Amino acid sequence: MELLDRNVPIPLYHQVMTSLRAEIEAGRFAPGDQLPPEDRLVARFGVSRITIRHALRELAEHGYITRRQGRGTFVRNRTLEQGPRALTSFTEEMRRHGLRCSSQVLESGIIEAPEDVASALNLRPGDPVFRLRRLRLADGSPMGLQTACLPASLVPDIERIDFANLSLYDVLRERYRLEPARARETHRAIPAPAEDARWLQIAPGSPALAAERLTSLADGRPLEHVAAIMRGDRYAVVLDLTARSAR
Repeated sequence: MELLDRNVPIPLYHQVMTSLRAEIEAGRFAPGDQLPPEDRLVARFGVSRITIRHALRELAEHGYITRRQGRGTFVRNRTLEQGPRALTSFTEEMRRHGLRCSSQVLESGIIEAPEDVASALNLRPGDPVFRLRRLRLADGSPMGLQTACLPASLVPDIERIDFANLSLYDVLRERYRLEPARARETHRAIPAPAEDARWLQIAPGSPALAAERLTSLADGRPLEHVAAIMRGDRYAVVLDLTARSAR
């Protein structure tokens, strides 16, 4: 059966790339699976080896596959692109990408606010805050480490809750009637520290994204300070920019 339409002005390599991408996105080829070798793809699509290599190069540039010298071509874990959006939790983000979110709780309890956290939350150093540190996973694979701090006065007894399979934002809304209204988030590139790299299952010094978020309620009161380190090979921040109209 003819897989490509040779009567349309769409390059054959692009049609091959689109066909393979659709199969990957549909789950026929899962992350870690090896794609058929080039000669089988040549026979399947009825095109030249150059066309197949062009299509594979495009897939690699878009983050769908990785080519390993002497071993073949393999489907890679997609980098999650995150740009300007509505204020959401990590759990909501993963759901939007069709991934199963889970967490390993590394720390949960009431502590005295360090100076930087106290300043961000308009507290005095040493005031009680609830700190929740979690390893965040998508489909069981480590994505990042997040440490959230909230004024303890806003969330009494929250330290008794097991957040392994709960969204913090869901708990804030449903139990405490606290609705996050706005946030300011900054990102910077860093080499992954050794201790964090161990949790993220990457080599120390690997590229990572450090993020800091301050979330507020509608009346302007600070609600949450979050510090996170995300895997640079699994997470990307993408900005859609529009030029101003000429005046």
